[in-house]
Amino acid sequence: MKYPIYMDYNATTPLDKEVLVAMLPYLTEHFGNAASRFHVFGWKAEEAISIARQQVADLLGASEKEIIFTSGATESVNLAIKGVYEALNRKGNHIITVETEHKAVLDTCQHLEKLGAEITLVPVDSEGNIDLVLLENSIRPTTILISVMAANNEIGVTYPLKTIAQIAHRHQVLFHSDATQAVGKLPIDVIADGVDLLSLSAHKFYGPKGVGALYIRKKLSIVAQQDGGKHERGLRSGTLNVAGIVGLGKACEICRQNIPEEIIRIQNLRNLLEKGILEAIPGTKINGAIAQRLPNTTNICFGKIDGEKLLMSINQIAVSNGSACNSASTEPSYVLKALGLDDDSAYGSIRFSLGRMTKGEDIEVAVEHIIKVVSQMKSVSG
Repeated sequence: MKYPIYMDYNATTPLDKEVLVAMLPYLTEHFGNAASRFHVFGWKAEEAISIARQQVADLLGASEKEIIFTSGATESVNLAIKGVYEALNRKGNHIITVETEHKAVLDTCQHLEKLGAEITLVPVDSEGNIDLVLLENSIRPTTILISVMAANNEIGVTYPLKTIAQIAHRHQVLFHSDATQAVGKLPIDVIADGVDLLSLSAHKFYGPKGVGALYIRKKLSIVAQQDGGKHERGLRSGTLNVAGIVGLGKACEICRQNIPEEIIRIQNLRNLLEKGILEAIPGTKINGAIAQRLPNTTNICFGKIDGEKLLMSINQIAVSNGSACNSASTEPSYVLKALGLDDDSAYGSIRFSLGRMTKGEDIEVAVEHIIKVVSQMKSVSG
């Protein structure tokens, strides 16, 4: 068995080999700038961008004219939320989001709060779900945007985008979803679900790092957050990352073809992992809702145990105790705290996220290793 075993796919994913093959020509012979309109090098790059835009649109059920390329989900989130706020702040200044959102959303809202925005953070219950009645009751005459993630990055809980969009639109409010963890893992249809804006990042589904996209519903106007050339229909200036965008498009195409079978395979592996750990280690439990969640994600509380020591002791298994984007913090996971876990239980919880390269033997070895380490830790602590 080859160590280490990677089980941190929600942090990032390996580049799919087909994606790499698609990208390579645009790093070498087809190196043109997609904005160069008067020679073949630029035309070739522009053609590749156009194909990738359609591939992203096809995965989301959108039109290619509704896709804006960015450097990743964080930029997409910033462009969506700040862009709506600037476009609509004469109408209102109130934004609703959820207390367990990714920091890209929470920090963006916090920034806007300093500029005069009013932010409502909707709480979650002990399973990470939101009360949709409470969400609707939070809407005010000045509400301009609701932002709810498609799936939580730490506990995997998914949210009913279509229902939330209907609530928003009943009150003439726009709906944005940070779908970074859901795209490529679950089917997404922005038209059927009624989503107005949606953020994604390539490296979460076997594409390259440093490239993402924002879906913006047709005829919806927001304010650009980056100036300098009017690229991407004037919404995101800057020379396009042609090779990265080609990789994003190819990753979308592969996911679109494979999602149905990958959901079943990875979910079965996830269930085996949970069964092996929960049955063998007393006091363990799953954090968050079990029914409506990502097929690849489980967040397991190991009880009153030194979480940092546990992570260090099972370092042959690449896992995490929260979001990679929040790893600099020494505080317990704010997501788990929002579910009602005390500090010790939050510190003693580990997120496992599986992916395309995860195999059955990885699960067997990981379970055996974790059981051994936890048993040793508990015997030492008495």
